[in-house]
Amino acid sequence: MEEPTIDQIKGASERITPFIHNTPVLTCEAINERCDRKVFFKCENFQKVGAFKIRGAANAVFSLDEKEALKGVATHSSGNHGAALALAARWRGVESHVVMPKNAPRVKIDAVSEYGAKIYFCASTLKAREERLEKVIKETGAAFIHPYNNTRVIAGQGTAALEFLGETPELDALITPVGGGGLLSGSAISAAALSPETVVIAAEPEGADDAFRSFKSGKLVPSVDPKTIADGLLTSLSDLTFSIIRKYVSDIVTVSEEGIIRAMRLVWERMKIVIEPSAAVPLAALLEKGGSIPGKRVGIILSGGNVDLSSLPFSKLN
Repeated sequence: MEEPTIDQIKGASERITPFIHNTPVLTCEAINERCDRKVFFKCENFQKVGAFKIRGAANAVFSLDEKEALKGVATHSSGNHGAALALAARWRGVESHVVMPKNAPRVKIDAVSEYGAKIYFCASTLKAREERLEKVIKETGAAFIHPYNNTRVIAGQGTAALEFLGETPELDALITPVGGGGLLSGSAISAAALSPETVVIAAEPEGADDAFRSFKSGKLVPSVDPKTIADGLLTSLSDLTFSIIRKYVSDIVTVSEEGIIRAMRLVWERMKIVIEPSAAVPLAALLEKGGSIPGKRVGIILSGGNVDLSSLPFSKLN
């Protein structure tokens, strides 16, 4: 499987434009002062399905030919990709099947169901997801749309940075969260082509630091029993995303659980917008590890805003 090119990312942008939002870029003076730099937020929490995932899902689904799409699509997901695939499949008029860990947030389970997917629950390990999905595909004949180990998905995710860098030039650094690496990979390819002077950095929870360990060791380290409030960042990198990250990404930094919660609360309180814990990880990196992030103009992709409002984490702060 080959890495997507900038032309494929531009093609994805044209393909999905009728279906998605060109999300706004916001700033906040209070956060600028706290970080001692100008911070620009690409607000994918305002995106369809509440996350950037619709970009990759829509590009993948609408890239399928009629024969490939005939029996529907299938994937495994902790929530956002599953919801995105279900909605994209509904737009295309085909069935969708989503394998989800049984401990996925209720708000994400409900979203996947409401967009029309058939859900299959499994244990919260990658092995369990993959084994259950294999059975689903064998039973249904559905086309597998991997959450991130898919050239078309990565090209779609890269459209967020394509828009961001087109609207907000001269960024010294661009920070995204990293789980499976689809958003990071697509963003890094876009940045390398459109703004090569922009340093691309990933942020990851300390309790789910497989990408950090992979990046530092040069060998792909799987995610084993990750523990973090950032439920969208529990998956391992793939061979494809790891190879792209090694080629284009400057650094990966890790952040504490308290740092994630504090950054999430800061955005809620100061920007008056809803983001999920995974989306707060890059700002947490800027607040905790700012000395390792260069420049005075920093872009952050707020990856999503799907939060279970019945179990907000702020009470965990002192």
